[in-house]
Amino acid sequence: MQLSFATAHMRGEFGICSGQDDETPFERIPVTDFATLLTDNPGLAVALIVAAGFAGWIDAVVGGGGLVLIPVLLIAFPNAVPATALGTNKAVAVWGTLSASITYLRRTRVPLKFLAAAVPIALVFSGLGAAAAAAISTDWMRPMVLVLLLAVGLWVALRPGFGSGDATPLRRAGVAGGLCAAGAISFYDGIFGPGTGTFLIMAFTALVTGDFLRSAAMSKVVNLATNIGALLVFGAGGHIVWLLALVLAIANVIGAQVGARMAINRGSGFVRIVLLVVVVAMVGKLAYDMIAA
Repeated sequence: MQLSFATAHMRGEFGICSGQDDETPFERIPVTDFATLLTDNPGLAVALIVAAGFAGWIDAVVGGGGLVLIPVLLIAFPNAVPATALGTNKAVAVWGTLSASITYLRRTRVPLKFLAAAVPIALVFSGLGAAAAAAISTDWMRPMVLVLLLAVGLWVALRPGFGSGDATPLRRAGVAGGLCAAGAISFYDGIFGPGTGTFLIMAFTALVTGDFLRSAAMSKVVNLATNIGALLVFGAGGHIVWLLALVLAIANVIGAQVGARMAINRGSGFVRIVLLVVVVAMVGKLAYDMIAA
């Protein structure tokens, strides 16, 4: 099975080119490798677990945990095809995102009717984006996303009150705009990916909620839907090391729980700070990829 989406998504999100055939079989990374790694290089095995936990923390607050876990996976398993590293990352992250989503839904007041409409939209449009990934070059997207992230960072930095106020009541126009934004961002996530969580938080804050905390909660639920779509694609192609993913998922869930609870307890101001840090990291990564390409 030719996983054009898997390769395009990996190259787009992390600027990685393997130089190997996309159909390199899953067996290139035996499921016993983590046990071997734990014996032969316990420091690197511990680094994987720590990276999975930190990635879960970042994902639970604003998204972008793949920037942490994917590079460590590629260091630990240098012979892996990039699609396998990304698929395994998705299989890890989906559990942390699910855990964080449940915590947010239990402890924050989010518009459930809006989410009930946004989730199927996200599933459909992320699938459409994945299907379109083979036909669309992502080369032109990197500079565009870089500019958008810079604009987001400047907007949040120069407007300290944005997203930090009291929750605003939902408006029909805002709900419609939020659903359109969810569809468009989910489609983008299927094609390319970087900054999806940030863009969802910004769109929901501006159009639906008025505060970063509820927007972060809503973005986790919507992002969970888009991740499930990607997970199905990678799983169907055999690009997930399930045993490794299950081990790292435990750390990811723990990190996600810590992140979600910190965001809930510390409020929108905390989410705002983490969002700015992640935006800076993403801008730096995208700029590096453009220079190195």
